[in-house]
Amino acid sequence: MTTRPTPPVREGHFLGAWVLRALAAAGVLLSADIHLVLWSEGYRDIEVVGPAFLLNAVAGLVLGVLLVAWRHWLPLVGTMGFAVLTLVAFYLSITVGFFGVHETVAGTQEVLAAVGEWVALLAAAAALVVEHRWSRDARS
Repeated sequence: MTTRPTPPVREGHFLGAWVLRALAAAGVLLSADIHLVLWSEGYRDIEVVGPAFLLNAVAGLVLGVLLVAWRHWLPLVGTMGFAVLTLVAFYLSITVGFFGVHETVAGTQEVLAAVGEWVALLAAAAALVVEHRWSRDARS
C-alpha cells in the first residue's frame, strides 16, 4: 500500500485567509461598536430596534472573536449572515423605515457601520473561497 505525499501547504493561502478573516473581524467589530454606542445614546429606548442594536453589538463581538480564534467555516458564514441582515435593516431604515425608525445617511457613524458591514461581508466571502481552495488543494 503506497500513500501519496500530501502537497505542501502554501503559505500564501494561509496568510491570505488569515488577513481576510482579520478584515472580516475588524468589520463586524466596527459595526458592533457603533451599534453599542448608538444603543447607549438612546436607541435602547426604541421598541424592537433597541434590543436589535444590543443583539447586533453582542453578535458582532462574538463573531469577531470566533473569526480569528476558530478556523472553521461557520464563523465566516455567520459573518456573512450578520452583514447581510444588518445591511438590509439599515437600507430599509433609510428608505421605507424599519419598525418606525427612519434613518438618514448624514452621520459618520452610519457610514462607518455600513462600510464595516460591507468589508465584513466581502472579506468573509473571500476567506471562504480561499480556505475552500486551500483545503481542496491539501486533499488532492
